[in-house]
Formats: sequence, structure tokens, C-alpha cells
Amino acid sequence: MYTLPKIERFNQDVLSKYNIYNSVFITLPFQSIDNTGALLPLFTDICDTGFKKQETPKEIVDFFAKRYLHDPSESDKIDIMFRFIQYIERQIVLFDAIEDAAFPVVNNMEGRGSLRDIKEKSDAKDKEGELVDFLEDFNVRTVLTAHPTQFYPGAVLGIINDLTEAIRKNDLLNIKQLLAQLGKTPFIQNEKPNPYDEAVSLIWYLENVFYHTSGEMVHYLQKNIFNGNSIKNPLIKLGFWPGGDRDGNPFVTTEITLKVAERLRTSILKCYYIEIRSLKRKLTFSGVDTLVTELEQKLYRSVFYSKGEIFITIDEFKSQLSKIKQIIIDKHQSLYLDELDALLIKVNLFGFHFASLDIRQNSKIHDAVFNDVVEFYLKTNPEVFPKNYFELKEEEKLKVLSSVSGNLDAAVFPNEMTRLTIESIQAIKTIQENNGEFGANRYIISNNESALNVMETFALFRLSNWENPPVDIIPLFESVDDLQNAHEIMEKLYTNPTYAAHLASRNNKQTIMLGFSDGTKDGGYLMANWSIYKAKEELTAISRKYGVKAIFFDGRGGPPARGGGKTHKFYASLGPNIENNEIQVTVQGQTISSNFGTLDSCRYNLENLLSAGVTNQVFSKGQNELTLDEKSILNQLAGIGYEKYLSFKNHPKFIPYLEQMSTLKYYAKTNIGSRPSKRSKSEHLDFADLRAIPFVGSWSQLKQNVPGFFGVGTALKHFEDTNQWNKVQDLYDNSLFFKTLLENSMMSLAKSFFPLTAYMQKDPQFGAFWQIIYEEFLETKRLLLKIAGHKELMENYPDGKASIQIRERIVMPLLTIQQYALLRINELNKETQPDEALIKVYEKIVTRSLFGNTNASRNSA
Repeated sequence: MYTLPKIERFNQDVLSKYNIYNSVFITLPFQSIDNTGALLPLFTDICDTGFKKQETPKEIVDFFAKRYLHDPSESDKIDIMFRFIQYIERQIVLFDAIEDAAFPVVNNMEGRGSLRDIKEKSDAKDKEGELVDFLEDFNVRTVLTAHPTQFYPGAVLGIINDLTEAIRKNDLLNIKQLLAQLGKTPFIQNEKPNPYDEAVSLIWYLENVFYHTSGEMVHYLQKNIFNGNSIKNPLIKLGFWPGGDRDGNPFVTTEITLKVAERLRTSILKCYYIEIRSLKRKLTFSGVDTLVTELEQKLYRSVFYSKGEIFITIDEFKSQLSKIKQIIIDKHQSLYLDELDALLIKVNLFGFHFASLDIRQNSKIHDAVFNDVVEFYLKTNPEVFPKNYFELKEEEKLKVLSSVSGNLDAAVFPNEMTRLTIESIQAIKTIQENNGEFGANRYIISNNESALNVMETFALFRLSNWENPPVDIIPLFESVDDLQNAHEIMEKLYTNPTYAAHLASRNNKQTIMLGFSDGTKDGGYLMANWSIYKAKEELTAISRKYGVKAIFFDGRGGPPARGGGKTHKFYASLGPNIENNEIQVTVQGQTISSNFGTLDSCRYNLENLLSAGVTNQVFSKGQNELTLDEKSILNQLAGIGYEKYLSFKNHPKFIPYLEQMSTLKYYAKTNIGSRPSKRSKSEHLDFADLRAIPFVGSWSQLKQNVPGFFGVGTALKHFEDTNQWNKVQDLYDNSLFFKTLLENSMMSLAKSFFPLTAYMQKDPQFGAFWQIIYEEFLETKRLLLKIAGHKELMENYPDGKASIQIRERIVMPLLTIQQYALLRINELNKETQPDEALIKVYEKIVTRSLFGNTNASRNSA
């Protein structure tokens, strides 16, 4: 029997099931839900028809109310809108669960990008030896961040998990019960989570998904590619930001950092304990049973009885497991050896740390902290810093910083930020003592603008009585200017004897982080992506020159506008001039649950990342290098797109439009994340302080997705107007990097819906500004379809396109309600005596609808 095409599998296992189970949901005996369930399809049709007739959201809602609510008051309309919001939120959960359940059917788990595919290609191309060499030195590191784009509270995530399993088994009785539970479970959190709460919710994914998937992947490679020999290299590494990411999050304290690290250790020991208990039922033979029991008891005490105390060391644990393994081989015919190997693999991957807790702080904070530290030494120990330190040039400061040492006491500093920053360095030392070096061995400097930023941070370690810290100092380059200067900054560091000695102690590896989110916000879609590509080439060249291996850590969000989309294709497209021995990438909020939330999706996406590295370095080695002509075209495209984006960003209506016409300010009102929506505390909206998530998310809520396409159409049109279209066409046809870049932009366009905000065209203040966005959208869409040879957006990804279309239809009423509420808020604010209570009600509608819109998109912020 032939396998059905992907779109047919999607229609059969997702679309059909959604229609069936949604009809079940409508029949559940909730108060008012039957009425809501009956009215919502009517409202959806009226929205659909209304937007085709170019009606405003206000006209659409008013028409629906007049037709179906029988002489409605304003409170009647508000009541039905809240009921629709609650109902649609649950429809989205249902669709998520159905899509997750169908994931292994719709996607070919053994197809292109899978481990099996890697194995078969290496056999066919006679590259087995080359593949083994590569895998002995390659890593994939997924770093989980608590960026606030996940709106489901823990109880709802639990229901999604159970519902997915019930749908997979077609267990209708259980599905009905779970849908009933879903209908009665609140979708909003009354209080903001703190960073520890965020950490605990993400550790669930480590315990239940990454632990099993990572272990199984390495076990497969060990058996099928390494012929049973153990892989010394931890192929898959996990990173963790909640509790360590201090950049702009005033709620992260030293106590929380240490508490999260302890929870990570307890969680991995719990995983080992559960697995040892399972093995104990199998390893019942003489000489082995007592050893297993001893391990079980020590792990149990470390998990359930310890107050930070560990009753077994990692070395003792590994040694005991190895001893058991040898006895099984020597005396018991290797019985259950496979299961024991599976545990040993996980211990090698996760140690006692589970995931490395990264510490991150902003360079601007460091500047202020370091000024405090220098002032302190000038008063107490003037030999450490010269009196004129603040007047010195950068080169002279670097020389001073290369030789400083001390033993700072954080408690002597009255400034809280100085105290916390110094404590965070001391916390790293404590975590390493308890969890091992990998518990916390990376310090990231956001908004890194100079070599001084790095050396000041390094000096803080040495001034904290830590002469040779086993810690990687990681600069994060974000703005277009910083990306362009990054290689010069790194050269200053590589030629600094003290820093070079530090790198030598770290195996001459330098991790460099590059920020897609803020890069796009700063320079637009084309310039950000191209600047990062060029920065990687220049950083690779300068690192190779000084015998340093550059490791790139990409700060990617969910949507294409933040470096997301089909991420693995970018890594597969990197040429030989970009170091690619490790793939390190942030995974945030809703992207964790959508891409790594189930065992199947986690395996599929991790295997694709691993495969991307193999494809680039083994199977297509040297094939993806861009020619000088291609680079010249990309330079021109990025430059033209950048100019267009800059003129748009500098438009006098840009900030007012976001403030008055979008949901930007409502992100701060949501109880989803612990951190503020902007870095500064000022009331005034400063673009530089605005975080990328609310920025990108606000455009997404408007269904305009500006950061994912603006400037692309203008750049392509230049080549069309100057009779050079064949140049960009050839580039698209021959460069996987450029093709992936444009395909991801198409996804942004496919998730846009301008009829929603077409009423703004007539707005006396913002009409012309809206028109600028719309014209760029139309031009970008026309030219992307032309270059791809398509009639519709994403027609080469029919299942992805179908998923987006269904999700967009589910939330169309939600978007309409949100726009209606925004319009009413503006109307009420213009009245002589605004009704503050009514404004608050409509603000609540905006905020609540924001949740569902974001969850439905899965990668919208």
C-alpha cells in the first residue's frame, strides 16, 4: 500500500478529526456553551463575509449583535465576546492536541533529515568513516528560554498532553472527559510567575521529553553508526536560561539562580532513580542485584531526603554502572546490556547538571557595575586600578584589566545591581561545586559593543578570587553596527595575552552569540539575516587566523522575523567559510511546546538539526559556498531593504502607530512572564529599550508581520526595474541560504491578513502610514511568488499552509473582537468624560484575545 501524500495525511488525521471532535465539544453540557458553540460559526461567517466587503471590525460586530442578539445592550455584546474568547481558546487547544497526535503520521519520521536517513546516505556515499569523525566532534545545543510567549498555564499544558494521547488512541470517552475538563479549567493566571516558576514549568520538558529523546538518539547512533562503541562526545547538550537570565529581568536573584540549579540537579537524579528502579526489576542476578540496590538507595536519598546534600558523586555513579556492565558481560551473557547502555548514555549526556544554566547580563549594566567596583578599589586599595582609570583609552584599559585580581565581597556594595552581579559570579562557583562544571559555565553579555565589555566581565571573575575560571565569556552581538564590528572586537581579544591564555585553558574555543531578534528590530529582515551571515564568515576567518575555533550561538525566536521558521535549513546551507561544528540555538516559549513538546516532535526537530550539521559538513561539504557575485547581490539586496526599513522605522508615525493602534502596551498587562516588556522603567516608549517579543508580537496581532518581510519587496523590485531579475532568480535557484530566507519570509506573508486593519486606511492620523505597510506587503508577495514560480504562498509546503489556514480561520473572530475592543477604547478615550470602568473591560478583552491569537500561531512572537 502506498503512503498518502503529506497534505492528504494532514487532511485525514488533522482536519477531519478536528471537525469531528470540535462538534463533540459543542455538545458538551456547559452553561451557555451550547448557545456559544452555535453562534460562533455564524459569527465566523459574518467576519469572513464582512472583511470581503471591506467592512470594519466594528461594523462586523455590530451587524452580528443586531442580527442574532435581539436588541442587545453594550453589556450583552461584551458578554458574548468574552464567551467567544473562552470558546476559541479551547478550540485552539483542541487543534494543537490533534496536530501533535498526528505528528508522526503527517511527518515522515524516518525520512529526509532523520538519523536513519543519515545512516543510509553515509552507507550509499561510502562516508561512514567521515561521518564517525564528524559526530565525535559535533554538538547540538538547544537552550530553553523563558521568554514570555507561552500563554498556557501548567494545568492546561497537562490537559493538552493527556488529550494528545487520547486522540492518538481514538479514545472517545476519555476525549469527551478531557474536553469537559478543558471547558472548566481557567486559561489565565491570576498572578505573574516568578523566574523559579518559569524554570519549573520548563524543567517538565527536560524530564518528560528531552531526557528520553536525546538518550534514544545517541543510543541509535552508538548502535548503528559507532558499531556499539560508546560515543565519548556529548552529541546533544541542553542549555537553560530561567533563573540565570538577568538581562532586564529585575526579579532574578542569586537565591533563585541557586534554587533553579538545585532543581535541575534534583530533576536529573530523579530521572536516574526512576530508570534504576526499572532496571532493578531486570538485573536480579547474583553480583549485580546488590550493586543496583545500593545505587537506588543513594539516588533516593539524594532526591527525596537531601537538603542540597548529594549522597553519590557523578564519578561514583558512572564507576558503579561500568562495574555492573562488566559483570553482565563477563558472567550473565550481556542480558539487559542494551537497557544499561541506554542509562549510561544519559549519564554521559546530562551528568548531575541536566542542562547548563547560562548567566546573562546586559553590557550597560556591567558598565555601571564596573564603575562601582573601580571606585571601591580606588578608595580601599588604590594599587589595583590607576587613579586615572576612567580617563584611559580602550587599549590602556584592556592592559590594566589583563592583570587585575582581588577578592571582592558583594556585601560591601550598597548598590543592589552591583551586589547581584558579583553574587552571580560567586553563584557560578557554587553551582559548579554541586552540579559539576557544566552546571553553569557560560556568562553571556547582551548588547556587547566592545572588547572592553568582555574584558571587564572577565576581570570581575578574577576580582572575585577566581584566577582561572572554567567559564566561557560569550559576547552577544545584536545591532547591525555591532555585527559589522564583531570580528574587530574579537581580534582585540585574541591578541590580548591574558584572554588568549584563558582561551587556551578552554581548548581554544570561543562561543559567540548572535541575536536575530534585535538584529531584525534594528535593521529589518534582510539586513539582519545577511549581517549575521557575513559576521559569521568574518568571525570564522579571524578565529582561524589565531587558532581559535569559533562556536556560534544563535539567539533565535519562533517566527521568521526572529530567526525562526525552518531553522535547520539555514544550518544546512552554511558554506565552508562558516564554522559549524556546533549548532547552538535558543528555543523560547510556545516554540518549546510546538517544536519540542512531544517525544515525536522533539525527536523530529533534534534529528533535523543534527542532520543539518551532517549535510553541511559531510554530504555537501564545500557545495554551499556563495560566490563573490552572489555575495555582491545579497549585499545590494540587504542594503536596499535596510534603507527602506530605516526610512519606515524613522517615520514620525512609527512609534505612535505601535502605541495607539497595536497591542504593544497590552503585553505588559499579561501574567505570562516574569520580566517587563521593555528594559527601562521610563513611561516614555524608547525604541532601543523595546524588547523584540512585544515588538514582533504586536505586528503579528495586527496580522501585518512587518519584521518578517518589510524591505524584501523593495529590494527585489530594484532588480526587476533595472533588468537584473535573472541575477536574483539564479541566486534563489542556486543558494539554499537565500531560498530559505525568502521561504521563511513567505511564511510571514501567509500569516498576514490586511483586511482586518483596512479600516485604518481612512484614519486621518495613520492612514498614509498603514498604506506604506500594505504596499510593501503587496509588492513583496508579488515578487516572492514570481521568484518561486508559485501561484500561492507556501504552495511547496501544502501541510504547513493548510495548518496556517485552519488556525487563521479559528482565530479570525478573536482578531475581529480584539480590533473592535481597540476601536472602542479609542472612541471612549476621545469622549469628554471617558468611562474608565468600561475602558478597563475593553482592555481586558484586548489582553485576553492576545493570548489565543499567539497560541494559535505557535511561532508569532
